[in-house]
Amino acid sequence: MKAVIVIAALLLGAAAFLASRRRRYVATYFDAIPVNKQFWLERNKEDGELLYAAIGDSAAQGIGASSPDRSYVGLLAEHMRAATGRTVRVANLGISGGTVSTAIRSELPRFSKLEPDVVTVCIGANDVLAFDAVRFEKEIRQLFAALPAHAIVADLPSFHFLPLERTAKRAGRIIRTVAAEHGFTMVDLHATTRRVGLRGVATQFAGDLFHPNDAGYRVWASAFTAAVDARLAQIA
Repeated sequence: MKAVIVIAALLLGAAAFLASRRRRYVATYFDAIPVNKQFWLERNKEDGELLYAAIGDSAAQGIGASSPDRSYVGLLAEHMRAATGRTVRVANLGISGGTVSTAIRSELPRFSKLEPDVVTVCIGANDVLAFDAVRFEKEIRQLFAALPAHAIVADLPSFHFLPLERTAKRAGRIIRTVAAEHGFTMVDLHATTRRVGLRGVATQFAGDLFHPNDAGYRVWASAFTAAVDARLAQIA
């Protein structure tokens, strides 16, 4: 009985510590939003032989990383430069807190003015928090209809724990179905992030326990690399 009490106390203490850590990080999260946004606006002004456009949310912006260019978008741009020996301009259209509806309303108008060589789409994680399958599919169809045939589309990352994990899988199936109708290249982000298991939960999340940290973003980027390399080969 005494051992049970000790274990319960340790679990409660750990939960309190994580909750306190998360509250402290939330302030950092909001402070980072305008900083990261400005960083990517400046990168979009740079010249580049290749144009990489990213549609997404706060993960595209790099919230949780030590610097904006440590997001999966920044890491993929770095990979493209190394793989091709060419300069890369990055149009990071991601909006922190964005949903699929946000992408349609605020990202597509900017995207329509571009002719990108590489396009990645990773959106929908925020939709999981208040999920409506009918609306989600309708909006995914509207978003995907505006993308070029060479778009690289990811399903949702693993949320690891129920009930959000179940919803993420359901949303991912919708994304995969609609992406297949358009012939887009699919990235299995869910399987890649799920594979790291509890070790990943402990080591690859930022202080808010929602966004990846630098190690987590490296895992995300690894999920996209093969698809990006295939697209670069087409361009070459």
